[in-house]
Amino acid sequence: MHTHVTETPAAPCDAALRHFTSLLSFETDCWDVHESMKCPDPDFIVIDVRGPSAYANGHVDGAINIPHGDMTSDRMSRYPRDKVFVVYCAGPHCNGANKAAVRLARLGLPVKMMIGGVTGWLDEGFDLVTST
Repeated sequence: MHTHVTETPAAPCDAALRHFTSLLSFETDCWDVHESMKCPDPDFIVIDVRGPSAYANGHVDGAINIPHGDMTSDRMSRYPRDKVFVVYCAGPHCNGANKAAVRLARLGLPVKMMIGGVTGWLDEGFDLVTST
């Protein structure tokens, strides 16, 4: 008897390995970002791609605010090219981080999306900081 889970068979292990390894190239999670930001000189830059008022009301400590529409070649040239850009937005209900990732990739910049965004960050029990 098949359940809803197994009515479509699981992918072969080699295909699953390629798929899930690939996902890790595109995504990171809130816990990994939080822990990695404890390094004195992280090899990534966290970007909150929401609007300035949402950013001011609460963002990941250390994140800079660049709404995805403002990610121009000129603006992004101010940042080191040897860093990975980690983008996030409000959460799973928001596609701003996806749009930002597209923009950064088009500019030739390495990018990962922090899955869960602000919602995931808070779900992990991490605090947000505010700007005044």
